[in-house]
Amino acid sequence: MKQPFILTLMSTVACTATATNKAPENTTPTKSKTPNVVFIYADDLGYGDLECYGAKNVQTPNVNRLAKSGILFTNAHATAATSTPSRYSMLTGEYAWRKEGTDVAAGNAGMIIRPEQYTMADMFKSVGYATAAVGKWHLGLGDKTATQDWNAPLPCALGDLGFDYHYIMAATADRVPCVYIENGKVANYDPSAPIEVSYQKNFEGEPTGKSNPELLYNLKPSHGHDMSIVNGISRIGFMKGGGKALWKDENIADSLTTHAIQFIEENKNKPFFLYFATNDVHVPRFPHDRFRGKNPMGLRGDAIVQFDYCVGEILNTLEKLGLRENTLIILSSDNGPVVDDGYDDKAEELLNGHSPAGPLRGNKYSAFEGGTRIPAIVSWPAGAEKGMTSDLLVSQVDWLASLASLTGATMPKSTAPDSYNYLGSWLGKEKTDRPWVIEQASNHTLSVRTKDWKYIEPNDGPKMIQWGPKIETGNSKEPQLYKMKEVKEVTNYAKNMPEKVAELQNILQSVREGKDLIGK
Repeated sequence: MKQPFILTLMSTVACTATATNKAPENTTPTKSKTPNVVFIYADDLGYGDLECYGAKNVQTPNVNRLAKSGILFTNAHATAATSTPSRYSMLTGEYAWRKEGTDVAAGNAGMIIRPEQYTMADMFKSVGYATAAVGKWHLGLGDKTATQDWNAPLPCALGDLGFDYHYIMAATADRVPCVYIENGKVANYDPSAPIEVSYQKNFEGEPTGKSNPELLYNLKPSHGHDMSIVNGISRIGFMKGGGKALWKDENIADSLTTHAIQFIEENKNKPFFLYFATNDVHVPRFPHDRFRGKNPMGLRGDAIVQFDYCVGEILNTLEKLGLRENTLIILSSDNGPVVDDGYDDKAEELLNGHSPAGPLRGNKYSAFEGGTRIPAIVSWPAGAEKGMTSDLLVSQVDWLASLASLTGATMPKSTAPDSYNYLGSWLGKEKTDRPWVIEQASNHTLSVRTKDWKYIEPNDGPKMIQWGPKIETGNSKEPQLYKMKEVKEVTNYAKNMPEKVAELQNILQSVREGKDLIGK
């Protein structure tokens, strides 16, 4: 199935031809018109968690402002229902299930994206962009798992993946090590408190949430998350030391936003790519005091308000520097939402009618739509449509090839094998659906989603998540086929429509085999 992509981006970009990793000749934008690109990537933010997507119990005025200046997508998909694989796919243009070791990573995982792989940052850097990653990483650091020396520069870090600058959390806020990594080494390193990390056993004499619950003065776990204690909150994994380098959860959003703004200010006179991966609304949810009590949903709602503030600070900085007109901003989330994900923050009890996944069935981890259909907003005043809602079927895996086309970058052969150029769709210039998207649940179950149908492959896993969250997995021993006009995915049409099941099974099998069904 071939799809031509002839599009004119007015005066900003000349044209982009077919869905290919190689830009056509004589179409590279001039430097003065090359847009800055900012990715604002939220963590566990659901399809129904933003005001502009219909949320009733929380106000997100800055995200609303972004949506009004661009395109709000109602049928956008992450490639996976958990963080590590969806981020891997987005940054490399390759489905994570093609590579071993791409499940949810420990804090001491070795680098999952290897230095020899071509990344989105490499692509931008190849055409003269300054590049930075600020925020949650969760794709491993160092050469091999559990071998990092956190008291010295890491031999492998984001500088080996095309990022000129990085200020990141190694994994997630609920996993050790609870320190920031800046350009390959622990930021604000405290030599009086050398760092040790283990995901196997505790260090002698170190308290844990399980053994010392009296030390949990900020948050207590609801399930799991009862190992080393940092800032009065117990985590996953064991850690010793850190001293002055340890983060305070209530300051994470401010610290990340400050470093993101600093990068923008330092590179205001040249094109830049900023991957701003916020910590909100991932657990542990412990926002700054100034965001507390802003809505009836408690800490989870306050974390959404905090996220909205961070978006506003980025927008305000771009406007102040005169960069907003020619900056392409993409705001999205790595996967669907989760309410109780390991801490007693009353998130479930305080929903008060709020539905984090909106009308969708399932949440984070799930094969149902709520696991991978996510909010996605694209705004570029100089080159994209404004005030538009799009129901086009789109996937985050295509951002790499699409943005390579935008910048005129030439992609090396065999890189980004699953990424296609849908730039026209992302900018509102074309009305071309992706013919299908592939979705991955936390247990590796794959689904094929077309505009009208969804097929979930059979598996014998449990119906519900087993370790704590009250989430349907979407597992079934029988093939599942759902009509997408019926949003809740309740009626299984598989037995009545074997031809449609076979059609979608053939797509999935061909994609697994690496066949190009769309047309590079």
